[in-house]
Amino acid sequence: MRDKTKIFIFSGVGGDRAGLLVSPFASSSPDGLNWVAIDKGFDEQQEAHALEESPLAGYAVKGVDGERVSKGISGLIGVLITFGVGLALFGALPSFRGRNEAGSPREAS
Repeated sequence: MRDKTKIFIFSGVGGDRAGLLVSPFASSSPDGLNWVAIDKGFDEQQEAHALEESPLAGYAVKGVDGERVSKGISGLIGVLITFGVGLALFGALPSFRGRNEAGSPREAS
């Protein structure tokens, strides 16, 4: 395995653990947009999101007791999904570079 790939994987694992440890302490207070809606009085006009009933809605995992544990698992899942997508894109990059170096039409002057 190349050094850059190892660094990427170890960074992801570190971020994964940070997400698990830090996410349980996320504030339950409204974020910026929600706060402004409450402050300006138009929060009542809010419509339900299509994914409101999804297993990870509301920064929690349905079926897991304990708010902090649920948030921690939710953070872990989010980091793992993000890491997986990044790893897939990172893995596709060398094949894309290889095609360009072989003389793609973009290099023509």
